Amino acid sequence: MAKEKVLIVIGDATETVDTLYPYFRLQEAGFEPVVAGPEARIFQMVLHEVRPGWTITREWEGYQLKADIAFRDIDETGYAGIFFSGGRAPEYIRDDPDLIRITRYFFDQSLPVASVCHGVEIPARADRVRGRRMATVPKCQFDLEVCGGIFVNEPCVIDGNLFSGRTFHDHGHYMGPWIRRLEEDREKRQAGSPVAAAAE
Repeated sequence: MAKEKVLIVIGDATETVDTLYPYFRLQEAGFEPVVAGPEARIFQMVLHEVRPGWTITREWEGYQLKADIAFRDIDETGYAGIFFSGGRAPEYIRDDPDLIRITRYFFDQSLPVASVCHGVEIPARADRVRGRRMATVPKCQFDLEVCGGIFVNEPCVIDGNLFSGRTFHDHGHYMGPWIRRLEEDREKRQAGSPVAAAAE
């Protein structure tokens, strides 16, 4: 039986740990992570954090990662869920009309969505955070709230089908519940049962 696919959204300056942790966790859970970017090419990831003595985020080059597919070529109906990685990339890719289309689909279909750090900028731009509780890095609190979302400063925030954390330090808290939701939905599909709307 073919593995179900889950999208991981990246671009240049995507945060390395934000991206690779869910990439490998999905594989462990028996899903096929499909890396999606503005183009199907190699992207440069970064180490993205505030170092001692600095008051702003600095970036150091991390590993490179190839996007399997460009946003414009995605048929979102073929995927079980989506993950929005952090780093600087969301700021630059959030206006892509195909990425907005894809993002809205997963929210509107109540499929499992996960976001960390700056990843919030994409669903916010897609107008899908109104009234939703989310964790994000505090510097993105404004981006969330100006688009109608509710900022929660916790390592794991679950609001229906939406799972979020603040930074890569929270991966061990919100990633597990997101993976479990993907697994539960997969079990329902395999059993021939309709996948329920987002759990409360």
